[in-house]
Amino acid sequence: MPTLPGSDLEIFPLNLGGNPFGWTADEATSFAVLDAFAEAGGNLVDTADAYAAWVDGNSGGESESVIGGWMAARGNRDQVLVATKVGALESRKGLAHDNVVAALDDSLRRLGTDHVDLYYAHYDDEDVPVADQVATFDSLVRAGKVRAVGLSNYSPQRMRDWFETAQREGLSVPAAVQPRYSLVSRAVYEADYAPIVAEHGAAVFSYPALASGFLTGKYRSEADFAGQPRGGAARRYFEAGGLRVVDALVEVADRHGVQPATVALAWVLAKGVTPIASASRPEQLEALTAAPSLSLTGEDVAALDEASQGF
Repeated sequence: MPTLPGSDLEIFPLNLGGNPFGWTADEATSFAVLDAFAEAGGNLVDTADAYAAWVDGNSGGESESVIGGWMAARGNRDQVLVATKVGALESRKGLAHDNVVAALDDSLRRLGTDHVDLYYAHYDDEDVPVADQVATFDSLVRAGKVRAVGLSNYSPQRMRDWFETAQREGLSVPAAVQPRYSLVSRAVYEADYAPIVAEHGAAVFSYPALASGFLTGKYRSEADFAGQPRGGAARRYFEAGGLRVVDALVEVADRHGVQPATVALAWVLAKGVTPIASASRPEQLEALTAAPSLSLTGEDVAALDEASQGF
């Protein structure tokens, strides 16, 4: 299993997404989800300063605060890897140097720690030259506030420029990228980003690996979307003909006696990518954390590849 620079903790082959914390999971439930993840061997929790600013009454940072409260209550900071992000929160928008420095200090305060293990540029800021972004993030690593740098939601060219600039200048090279990649979101990553990753040797932590719950199999008809807070995000896959992928998932899952979500995550792992998946209730964790132990056959992978062609 891989490690992040500055840490000797091996990364469990599943990241726990923190976006439900402060949204679909209150503090007590979030603590239970985090406890279940840790008990299963999980250790990398992914969040962002913008989580969950979209909820009425929230201002952002709620997920970080929940995670920080959990680490303080459990006294387990040294056993947990924390990834957070900067650039999308409305009050700390963009990647200008002073804004990133201030945003990180805000995140550290909410997390109750003096460093984050992986700090992502959440979205590119094209008003800030790549060279300036590289210098800013490198300064945070040198200050000891960040152990490793990551990139998310960059164009292929800007991402390649980031890697090449950091390497040329001897500054902090991204240790990880976070692309959109799942059985119903394949084409862009495989064509445009996988070659960059292969060239530069970065870890890949993909989102949303369960396609906002669509790949759990719970959305099989129009009626299934009613009353679901995350149903709107999943609907796009339903409308694009994604049920054929779900049908293939169910068939493979039945062969192995596991849940469709387990198979969906195991497929991502079979592609050399570590998935990010979230849970709003602790009982959802069992299907997620079972994925690293599931060995898909070549026939399984081929069937899922075929069903997901076009995505």
